[in-house]
Amino acid sequence: MEGIQGMNDMGRVIEADRAHVWHHLVQHKAFETADPRVIVEGKGLRVWDAKGKEYLDAVSGGVWTVNVGYGRESIARAVYEQLLKMNYFAGAAGSVPGALFAEKLIAKMPGMSRVYYSNSGSEANEKVYKMVRQIAHRVHGGRKWKILYRDRDYHGTTIGTLATSGQDQRAEQYGPYPEGFVRVPHCLEYRKQWDVENYGERAADAIEEVILREGPDTVGALVLEPVTAGGGVIVPPKGYWERVQEICRKYDILLHIDEVVCGMGRAGAWFGYQLYGVKPDFVTMAKGVASGYAAISCTVTTERVFDLFKQDAADPMSYFRDISTFGGCTSGPAAALENMRIIEDENLIENTQKMGERCLGNLTALMEKHRIIGDVRGKGLFLGAELVADRATKEPADEKLVQQVVAECGAQGVIIGATNRSVPGFNNTLCLSPPLIATADDIDEITGAIDVALTRVFG
Repeated sequence: MEGIQGMNDMGRVIEADRAHVWHHLVQHKAFETADPRVIVEGKGLRVWDAKGKEYLDAVSGGVWTVNVGYGRESIARAVYEQLLKMNYFAGAAGSVPGALFAEKLIAKMPGMSRVYYSNSGSEANEKVYKMVRQIAHRVHGGRKWKILYRDRDYHGTTIGTLATSGQDQRAEQYGPYPEGFVRVPHCLEYRKQWDVENYGERAADAIEEVILREGPDTVGALVLEPVTAGGGVIVPPKGYWERVQEICRKYDILLHIDEVVCGMGRAGAWFGYQLYGVKPDFVTMAKGVASGYAAISCTVTTERVFDLFKQDAADPMSYFRDISTFGGCTSGPAAALENMRIIEDENLIENTQKMGERCLGNLTALMEKHRIIGDVRGKGLFLGAELVADRATKEPADEKLVQQVVAECGAQGVIIGATNRSVPGFNNTLCLSPPLIATADDIDEITGAIDVALTRVFG
């Protein structure tokens, strides 16, 4: 009872948090003079903090996660019932929800075949890196071990995934990093590196140039986000993905699509890569898979990749010798099954498309009103507005002023995001990713708050 009683004493909760909790992505010096924010309840798109303030959450839990919104009793019940029956067994054995969710997931991903469970996006991506390295040893005589990644993309917070961080500030102070991870140029046309007509194809050709420089026989895989998330909500330009796939096939390079953010409807399709007709070898996902109701991530592969790990059953080193302890928790796939049912039954992908168009239209209208907005872009309910000090030169707005816009929206009761401490000099994009259940009124409230905030900060 002591724990339950403590939950009702919010002053005590705040002090316990201040004294003992190490928060993510936060400089704690501020808590010497201000209270940490404690979120205590959520329903739909709304959350309430320990002081009773209500917010409209336009970033789905702060990190693009709560796709179907807060307070879903059916997901909580599915997890509860599963945990009572069977909560955990190591992933060397199967489980009922694990098998059923894998079947349902693969049905949404033509061409893919196998699901490997773990518990975070970082871990899901690490699994791919290990698979690529093991394939290099077993199939290519130790060659084709390098992994290419893109400038401004992000793939996780472990040392291995930070080695593929295209966001230098996130990776700063955590090196040295393991070898064999090589950067390719970004594809943000607004910040284009080449003055050409077919920019998308040219940006993809830059990947081929890196491959030729490194040696095609040394490159095993290319990892890309379908739409770059924390690096500025970058939508690939026309022709980019078609050329990328052509290059990967030409040089026998495995294509790894990181759907940790875009997966499960966020970009207006079940998966972002499906908007571009891409046929990947690996797809990783996490955040929206269970909408934050349980920890789960998935590394999905083709049968061709899977078969490479069972070619020689007599060799004790031939299989994928990996484990994720909490990949054996049944709560993740149980929550994911119900999460997917909700997306289907409530037509949330269709709603995401419609509300995404409305939000993009509202942001475009704001760009006409506020010269501080240099560009708006996005797919589905995953959108960004890049702020600039000067439209002619595209000089980025000061990061501190961008964060003031975020704070002003918060003061109005609307939580938005922004790139911060990620890409040096370019932490100037406001980020929106409300739950897929957003209504037209929700969208208008979000963009209305941004309108007011821009006026307060920039005039």
